[in-house]
Amino acid sequence: MSVRVDATRETVPGENMTVELWVNCTSDGVHVDYFNLSIYGFRNGTDKTFLAVESIMNNVSLTYNNLTRYNFTVQVLIDVWDATFVELLFKYAIVDWSSPDYDVSFAATHVRNAYLEDIVSSLSNLTASYKSLNDSYWQLNQTYGELQQKYSALEGSANELDNTRRAVAILVVTTVFFVATTLYLVLRKPKDYW
Repeated sequence: MSVRVDATRETVPGENMTVELWVNCTSDGVHVDYFNLSIYGFRNGTDKTFLAVESIMNNVSLTYNNLTRYNFTVQVLIDVWDATFVELLFKYAIVDWSSPDYDVSFAATHVRNAYLEDIVSSLSNLTASYKSLNDSYWQLNQTYGELQQKYSALEGSANELDNTRRAVAILVVTTVFFVATTLYLVLRKPKDYW
């Protein structure tokens, strides 16, 4: 007896995967005690969960060169990702020879981790936003430095202007005092000369 399994190569959570199973009888007098197929994946990438469990054959005799094809469409749960597996459990006998119990498991379909892809995409967007914000910060910091220099220069000019204003005020007060004194002395001048 020969067995062949094909499955969808890749899918995403919430979508379907297809598994095809071919069982070919390559001898006379083959009797299948049982043939079971299980498809399982891992929730959150860690917890094993069955997506499908099928009993294909049970206590069946096969004829030589008989090819039987089975097709299964299974929906992948939204929280399942990474590799999904197909497990085949079977036992058969040929005339007087009995096979051991077979338990074969192999990877079938890869389920993309959409959750992780979203996180990576968000992280990429955050990195771009951080870079843009950092660039803006350095531009503003440079502008602040330039404005600080101009402010310091204007502050020095304001001090000079204040000193000039005080000097002018003192000069005006002194001039007014001298003009008032001169007027006072001119008006108080004695009228009679001796």
